[in-house]
Amino acid sequence: MTLSTLLIALALMLVLEGLGPFLFPKRWQALMQKLAQEDAQAIRQIGLALILCGIGLLWLFS
Repeated sequence: MTLSTLLIALALMLVLEGLGPFLFPKRWQALMQKLAQEDAQAIRQIGLALILCGIGLLWLFS
Protein backbone atom coordinates (compact mmCIF):
# COMPACT_ATOMS: atom_id res chain seq x y z
CA MET A 1 0.00 0.00 0.00
CA THR A 2 1.51 3.29 -1.07
CA LEU A 3 1.21 6.74 0.43
CA SER A 4 -0.94 7.73 -2.53
CA THR A 5 -3.42 4.94 -1.73
CA LEU A 6 -3.60 6.02 1.91
CA LEU A 7 -4.22 9.63 0.92
CA ILE A 8 -6.97 8.56 -1.48
CA ALA A 9 -8.57 6.52 1.33
CA LEU A 10 -8.36 9.51 3.67
CA ALA A 11 -9.91 11.78 1.04
CA LEU A 12 -12.76 9.32 0.48
CA MET A 13 -13.35 9.08 4.22
CA LEU A 14 -13.56 12.88 4.47
CA VAL A 15 -16.05 13.01 1.58
CA LEU A 16 -18.23 10.34 3.19
CA GLU A 17 -18.02 12.00 6.62
CA GLY A 18 -19.05 15.32 5.10
CA LEU A 19 -22.11 14.00 3.27
CA GLY A 20 -24.29 13.74 6.38
CA PRO A 21 -23.92 17.32 7.62
CA PHE A 22 -24.10 18.69 4.07
CA LEU A 23 -27.18 16.78 2.88
CA PHE A 24 -29.09 16.48 6.17
CA PRO A 25 -27.89 19.24 8.52
CA LYS A 26 -30.91 19.11 10.87
CA ARG A 27 -30.83 15.31 11.20
CA TRP A 28 -27.07 15.37 11.69
CA GLN A 29 -27.40 18.04 14.36
CA ALA A 30 -30.09 16.01 16.16
CA LEU A 31 -27.91 12.90 15.98
CA MET A 32 -24.94 14.76 17.44
CA GLN A 33 -27.11 16.07 20.30
CA LYS A 34 -28.37 12.55 20.96
CA LEU A 35 -24.82 11.19 20.87
CA ALA A 36 -23.65 13.88 23.31
CA GLN A 37 -26.19 12.57 25.83
CA GLU A 38 -24.90 8.98 25.67
CA ASP A 39 -22.56 7.76 28.35
CA ALA A 40 -18.88 7.42 27.55
CA GLN A 41 -18.95 3.62 27.67
CA ALA A 42 -21.63 3.40 24.95
CA ILE A 43 -19.67 5.79 22.73
CA ARG A 44 -16.50 3.76 23.34
CA GLN A 45 -18.32 0.55 22.34
CA ILE A 46 -19.59 2.17 19.14
CA GLY A 47 -16.06 3.33 18.36
CA LEU A 48 -14.64 -0.14 18.98
CA ALA A 49 -17.28 -1.73 16.75
CA LEU A 50 -16.43 0.71 13.95
CA ILE A 51 -12.70 0.04 14.35
CA LEU A 52 -13.24 -3.72 14.23
CA CYS A 53 -15.47 -3.43 11.15
CA GLY A 54 -12.83 -1.30 9.44
CA ILE A 55 -10.05 -3.74 10.29
CA GLY A 56 -12.20 -6.62 9.09
CA LEU A 57 -12.88 -4.91 5.77
CA LEU A 58 -9.20 -4.07 5.33
CA TRP A 59 -8.27 -7.68 6.00
CA LEU A 60 -10.99 -8.99 3.69
CA PHE A 61 -10.11 -6.79 0.73
CA SER A 62 -6.32 -6.75 0.99
